[in-house]
Amino acid sequence: MPDIEGLVNDFVAKLSKRKVEGSQATSRLTAELLRSVVSLQRLPPTNPSAVLIEAVRGIGVKLIAANPVELAVGNIVRRILHIIREEDLSLFISKTSELDLAASDDEGTMYQDYDPTQSAVAAAAKSFLRSPSLHALLENMPDKAVPSNIYTSSSGGDSEEKSKADKLSMTRKLKHDVIEAINILIEDIDTCHELIAEQAVEHIHQNEVILTLGSSRTAFEFLCAAKEKKRSFRVVVAEGAPRYQGHALAKELVARGLQTTVVTDSAIFAMISRVNMVIVGVHAVMANGGVIAPVGMNMVALAAQKHAVPFVVVAGIHKLCPSYPHNPELLTLVLIMWHLSLSAFSSLTLEGITRHICIVSFRTTIQLMILICKGGYISEDIFWKAHSYSKEF
Repeated sequence: MPDIEGLVNDFVAKLSKRKVEGSQATSRLTAELLRSVVSLQRLPPTNPSAVLIEAVRGIGVKLIAANPVELAVGNIVRRILHIIREEDLSLFISKTSELDLAASDDEGTMYQDYDPTQSAVAAAAKSFLRSPSLHALLENMPDKAVPSNIYTSSSGGDSEEKSKADKLSMTRKLKHDVIEAINILIEDIDTCHELIAEQAVEHIHQNEVILTLGSSRTAFEFLCAAKEKKRSFRVVVAEGAPRYQGHALAKELVARGLQTTVVTDSAIFAMISRVNMVIVGVHAVMANGGVIAPVGMNMVALAAQKHAVPFVVVAGIHKLCPSYPHNPELLTLVLIMWHLSLSAFSSLTLEGITRHICIVSFRTTIQLMILICKGGYISEDIFWKAHSYSKEF
């Protein structure tokens, strides 16, 4: 549709010219765009989920290509693809339950009113929803094409008009449920900083010394939330060369009344023994529990591991990435993000120059506590959070 094309082209232009900055803003705009795509997309009565998935996937490829460095775009696209599959499966389950009830409604007259087609469809649906065990694979399955016939009528005797009405009703319900789920995702993105900050009092205690590196809004809100809860603590901010964003973070913390000390990156190992906890923000949390972060973060993590200092990563749910740090495409694309200005980065990206290594990925041997919107997880458990939508592309 021309409306969809116009929205997509406009957002692709903004991503290409780097007019949208920050993972939260980018992920929110991506979710809003895909919500509009779902709303405007015309769906056929038969198998609308496949059409919707194909439309979202095609647009997602364009968005990722427009700004491949911003991993939040791909994360949101994968999440929405997963939402479509979940809502489609939910409709399939409800349809199956209706077939099941209709097939076993009147046991007294089952031999008089027996419908073999309906029973076969219900049995096939049960087999489809069953966990993929060896017994289920070896068991005879009546009809394996039931998932594609979910939007057909539940009885062979229904009129053609009723069958068409049922298909249209389920198509509208699928679109409505997907839009509602995307609205919930957008709300989670908007409130991610507040949800993470609510956990601050559980991790920051009285008279502690907190070390952080660079500048992160999530870490800033986390520290300020602990201050508002009457926690008295000191913050040591490493300046974070070569961009020295630690100075900007230190000014913001001082303005909020926190005791703040700025140190050079070379002094981190000397300071780490006096620190009670390290709290940092990152660019992305990978599927294996590793993180992609600015240069210098790996040094902080190694120093914290050496002195047994807790290392806490705060990141919104939109930064949870199902990829792995050793992915060659990922390593090629994220090399120069934090080293250059946006204009210089855009020009170098167009020329294909990716030589300035300014992002590191942690080794999974370093134990991390990762705080996201829905609680804290150790690095090994992050795999299960990203596994559900890791194969959407």
